[in-house]
Amino acid sequence: MRRLTSGLFFATLFCCTFEKVHWNVAGTVSLADLLAICFLTAFLMGTGPRVPRTTQVLLGFWTLFLVSHLIGFFDLQTSADLQQYVKGIVKWLIHFGFLVGAVTWLYRRGQDYYWKSLAVFALGVVGNAAFGVLELLAAHAGTNLDSFTVQPLTGGASQINVYGAVEGTSVFRPNALTGDPNHLGIMIIAPLLVLAPLYLRLERGHRLRRHLGLAIAFLIIVELLTLSRSGMLGLAVGTLVLAVPYRAYLRSKTLLYPLGGAFAILGAVVVSQYHYFEVVFKSRVQTGGGSENAHFAVYSFIPAVIHSHPLFGLGFNTFSVYYGFVTGKTNWGPHSYYVALVVETGLVGTAVFGLFLLWTFARLRRARLLGKALALAGSPLAARVSPLAWGYTAALLGTMASNAFYLTMQFYYFYVLLAFAIAVTPIFSRALTQQRA
Repeated sequence: MRRLTSGLFFATLFCCTFEKVHWNVAGTVSLADLLAICFLTAFLMGTGPRVPRTTQVLLGFWTLFLVSHLIGFFDLQTSADLQQYVKGIVKWLIHFGFLVGAVTWLYRRGQDYYWKSLAVFALGVVGNAAFGVLELLAAHAGTNLDSFTVQPLTGGASQINVYGAVEGTSVFRPNALTGDPNHLGIMIIAPLLVLAPLYLRLERGHRLRRHLGLAIAFLIIVELLTLSRSGMLGLAVGTLVLAVPYRAYLRSKTLLYPLGGAFAILGAVVVSQYHYFEVVFKSRVQTGGGSENAHFAVYSFIPAVIHSHPLFGLGFNTFSVYYGFVTGKTNWGPHSYYVALVVETGLVGTAVFGLFLLWTFARLRRARLLGKALALAGSPLAARVSPLAWGYTAALLGTMASNAFYLTMQFYYFYVLLAFAIAVTPIFSRALTQQRA
């Protein structure tokens, strides 16, 4: 049973960003949904007595969230509201259930398993990004890669994002196995910001140093290829966070090698088609277009909803129905996690989520203090725990910044990121106890 549970856990981590792999059965059922449900089933069947206090706190938050969402049921007004509400609740139960199960499972399996799990997650994102590059090359060759990879598996239509055209030449933005190039751009920053401090602290000659450097350079290239302003915003915020503790590395060769390699490749491509990229770049830095106005306009809905349903909002996952009633668009979400949070769950739900984030950051602060304590105790593990804690802090803050205009904090990968971040202290604190002993 342990081997089966582990295999399902690794599979969920690897595929948690594969949004395109889904089926329209009783709504939308993704591959990540199926894998997470199978993992939770196997986990519960083989569960044991070892439950950290962190899991107990997570169950407390699970109760608070659930009560808040259930009370919001009484604010539903139409059958469409009810349908969206049920879908949202079911998805959330799987997501948060996976978070609780993942933290507990990582705690039981220990340090070595934690590193393997983090590697599987990173490889999944790198693999997804690699698919995006192949998708981009195929599109420029006149081929839709999705038509003979994703579509035969799911039965649904999918393709690379077409941003526009420059003098008759199409501008493509890779979305890989995610549903949107902006989703890909935001998802990439999580492993990028977590791997970067680990890479900087690796000893010279370490066998993983070159691999991590190549992975970081590759993810930077794909990040820029997505043309995602939200992704770049999140990356900038996360980089500023890491620049404080790692300012001594800003001029080091260790950092310059992956950055220099990434920008050298991109620079050569840009120079070869300078006018094409100049037009694309100018279109992405302007802020007065219809897309930008729509992203900011959704914030105007908050006062109206707070006035009518201040405490528990319109109901979980019902913003699309409300938006359709106001504007006539039934297939367009709020494009802001925070707008969705306030509109759908009200002041109470927003307060609960804010409390959960504060607790998560408190856990990361304890992880950073744990790294200092390990260093004082002379443990070599300090060179791993401190970078982890700073990396997760940067990744979480960067993702939060990006979600001012997108909703990736509702996706599986975000709960995977939370699980890794929350599990650091209970797992690695054992090492401090052993070192002191």
